[in-house]
Amino acid sequence: MASFVLRLPTGNLRSFSVHSSSNGAPPGSGSQNGGPMILELPLDKIRRPLMRTRSNDPNKVQELMDSIRQIGLQIDVLEVDGVYYGFSGCHRYEAHQRLGLPTIRCKVRRGTKETLRHHLR
Repeated sequence: MASFVLRLPTGNLRSFSVHSSSNGAPPGSGSQNGGPMILELPLDKIRRPLMRTRSNDPNKVQELMDSIRQIGLQIDVLEVDGVYYGFSGCHRYEAHQRLGLPTIRCKVRRGTKETLRHHLR
């Protein structure tokens, strides 16, 4: 859920909310307000099913390692039936691994098995 403030010419403030789901999950299946949750997840609990078909740029991983040491970061993961899947943030994930960090901050979206099948195509 996103909240916005709309300033009208009269100077009054009005707020409204926008709900959307890009992962096929029904409304209310994420955090209390139905959106993604931010969690610190152990790296070994995130499956990386596409790593067998991709390789990371070592220079980009090193740049991210330097940045992570200074400011940290987060990746997006999909949670289906209690299992976490990461399809993006490959360089960030590897940088965390190489730094020996046990967890990574994740924006977690709940999805269905059909959503997972879609990502695996």
